[in-house]
Amino acid sequence: MNIRRTLRLGALSAALLAIAAVLAACGSGGSSSDSSTGSGQSSSGASATAIKRDPANAKTTIVVGSKNFTEQKVLGEVYAQALTAAGYKVKKELNLGDQNIALKALKDGQIGAYPEYTGTALLSFLGVKAGDLTHDPQQAYQQVKAGMAKQGIVAEPPTPFQSSNEVGVTSDTAKQLGLKNISDLSGKSKDLALYGSPECRTRNDCLLGLEKVYGLKFKKFVPVNIDQRHEVLKSGQADISIVFTTDPQIKRDNEVLLKDDKHMFPPYNSTFLVRDDVAKKAGPDLVKTIDLVNKNLTAPVMQELNARVDIDKDTPTEAAAAYLKQFNLT
Repeated sequence: MNIRRTLRLGALSAALLAIAAVLAACGSGGSSSDSSTGSGQSSSGASATAIKRDPANAKTTIVVGSKNFTEQKVLGEVYAQALTAAGYKVKKELNLGDQNIALKALKDGQIGAYPEYTGTALLSFLGVKAGDLTHDPQQAYQQVKAGMAKQGIVAEPPTPFQSSNEVGVTSDTAKQLGLKNISDLSGKSKDLALYGSPECRTRNDCLLGLEKVYGLKFKKFVPVNIDQRHEVLKSGQADISIVFTTDPQIKRDNEVLLKDDKHMFPPYNSTFLVRDDVAKKAGPDLVKTIDLVNKNLTAPVMQELNARVDIDKDTPTEAAAAYLKQFNLT
């Protein structure tokens, strides 16, 4: 099993490194990230820069948190291990809960940093209405950066990957009902059961948005733990489930993602939110470390890391360590 996983990620690495180089050249994920590290890919295609340990960083303690689903726990572990490699004293408070619980923990000082998505921050923390959302990833990040700064929080430059909420159905349901776009659910949703995370009921990028932007009414909405969002589709409990674009089950189970033809969903690049006081104490090595970590966090890589946990049953700690080793960061 371990050999198979290593080979699978190894087989992807050359292509992924090439993708990362293109993204860096195009400025994806934030041109400031690329310039601040002074690194990139060597002529051989290998990672040119590993995380450097500074013993002076041991004076600073950083408590890294995460929300309560696989991708968040993996990202939390990646950042925690990377910051440890840079010499910081790191503690972990992973699996906190939803975005509101995580933000409260950050503001209260229970944690010093955690990964969040730009779209979630815009809708849930900054009160941007669905109709006013930008669909440009860099504009979304700049809005989050400015808005969170007013709350004493630094939003570090985003990852190349996006982990967007999506409306998922089985291929059979898509064929039977003729579904390609979310708007195709009009007139049909009243007979369909929608499943989503508990907070979906009150989020504008979930049930509320589907009701307000698309005018849809469902037979029922059923809250479900995030780790069950694909299982309820597969078992037939759910007709529709809110899933994430980086979920490996989408390809494995041949699910269909309905096109957001009314542009309800904003960009969802991941940004590492850090308390301003923690960022100041940590100094420039914090930014350098986050930039190095983010560089190769493309959508295929993030989907592979999620698969290691959800399908191969690695722990988030093991998946994070594999990522850092694969790209020669530690």
